[in-house]
Amino acid sequence: MAGQGDSVRAIFFALGANFAIAVAKGVAAFVTGSSAMLAETVHSLADCGNQLLLLLGLRQARRAPTPEHPLGYGREIYFWSFLVAVMLFSVGGMFSVYEGVHKLRNPEPLRQWWWAVGVLLFAIAAESVSMRACLQEVRKARGSRTVWQWFRESRQAELVVIFGEDLAALLGLMFALAAIGLAVATGNPVWDAIGTIGIGLLLIVVAVLVAIEVKAMLIGQSVDPFLQALIGEFLAQRPEIAEVLHLITLQQGNDVLVSIHARMRRSHDGEGMLRDIDQVEQALKRQFPVVRWSFFEPEDAEAG
Repeated sequence: MAGQGDSVRAIFFALGANFAIAVAKGVAAFVTGSSAMLAETVHSLADCGNQLLLLLGLRQARRAPTPEHPLGYGREIYFWSFLVAVMLFSVGGMFSVYEGVHKLRNPEPLRQWWWAVGVLLFAIAAESVSMRACLQEVRKARGSRTVWQWFRESRQAELVVIFGEDLAALLGLMFALAAIGLAVATGNPVWDAIGTIGIGLLLIVVAVLVAIEVKAMLIGQSVDPFLQALIGEFLAQRPEIAEVLHLITLQQGNDVLVSIHARMRRSHDGEGMLRDIDQVEQALKRQFPVVRWSFFEPEDAEAG
């Protein structure tokens, strides 16, 4: 599974690409007067801010536990990720729709459109590098699952956000390129405005999908089903355990809490059963380093 260091790598790739793209788009928007390019400039600047928020969230999530937060601050990354989704919706999506509607009512001819096309081609190349880095980390985490299954089941909020941003950015760039191409080919600037609205709607859809996934993590969610199944299989095969009665997992950022209710084989030997529980917990944490806390409730093997 991908770890926090992998996510940080993907974030830095996205931040570098978006900053370079935002500068280039801003120049092109000023020269051409294209509303689609202006929308894309705001989108890239918002993405830069979003990536800085994710880095801040990862830093905050690493803080040590305190008496008021005995399980640490791992879930804080979910708050910052949700905030990023809100910004993507409002700053990126709503602004683009507003700008597109404004230009639709007051269309203006494009000036020196080749600037915009050149910048968009550069941006597509740069964003493709960022997307490739993100997909490399996604590939590590998703295993045999499809990308959509991983997106729905992943508990790495920051990687989900970066994937959503990169996907929206690439599709948005293609929308902008198509809109400017149609505006130039037909001589009708309305296509530029329609492209701007399309970019805004795209950002809104992606932001809503990301927000839904992060909200589930924010309110408390088990580990992803693939890891849950592996932990369950591991415990069921332990010789110290007669039967696993109940297994609860909770994702805390990049750490995991596990609560186990099981029938123990040496339940009539109190000291022996405690040693068995210790061995199971130590083996569990060796096998799954993400498990930071484990709580074990034993039950008599003959009970029930």
